[in-house]
Amino acid sequence: MAFDYKKEYKEFYLPKRKAGLVTVPPMNFIAVRGKGDPNVECGEYKASIGLLYGVAFTIKMSKLGSHRMDGYFDFVVPPLEGLWWQEGGAGESSPACGGGLDYSRKEDFAWISMIRLPEFVTEEEFLWAKAEAEAKKGMDFSGVQFVSYDEGLCVQCMHVGPYDDEPATIALMDAFAKEQGCAVDICGDGPGNSLDSWGGRRYHHEIYLSDVRRCKPENLKTVIRHPVRKV
Repeated sequence: MAFDYKKEYKEFYLPKRKAGLVTVPPMNFIAVRGKGDPNVECGEYKASIGLLYGVAFTIKMSKLGSHRMDGYFDFVVPPLEGLWWQEGGAGESSPACGGGLDYSRKEDFAWISMIRLPEFVTEEEFLWAKAEAEAKKGMDFSGVQFVSYDEGLCVQCMHVGPYDDEPATIALMDAFAKEQGCAVDICGDGPGNSLDSWGGRRYHHEIYLSDVRRCKPENLKTVIRHPVRKV
């Protein structure tokens, strides 16, 4: 049976509908960085999703070809994830303080779309998969990168409903973090974040458990996660 990260690591992918603290270990991802409204048809964000799944399924289906990855095990491709912020000052991208995204300005969103990689996928194997996907699909995969991300201590919650309703859930998360003697640690550089080429910061983080094409907005399930620090 294929290894399913959602089922094996429920503490990271299936939290309760109330805020809780969790310590997230370092993980490797394939990732694409971009800007703009994610709802634009044929836009940059939706194109990034196609690129990520192209590489992810190339890795998964490598078992059917001649290329063998050391330590390979069959797996369910993990869910799509996103790190989000909005444009800051002086032409520099910076996370909104406290994760306070302005959902009325989606055109100003900056994002990193990601899919978690199984532990056996090294950077060398990633480069093979990217080249293989390019050759088979005839597309430009140069924007896909191999990155590591170490969030550490976070507050998270399962949000059920439209994305535009997330601020209410985030407010509950912020209040819970304060009760636990923590402060949201999104502004500025955070320790343990190895996305250095992308600013070395910590972000408003979402994990998408529903297919937006098939799910009613009121039933969408999204894990919302914010890094925190003890105060």
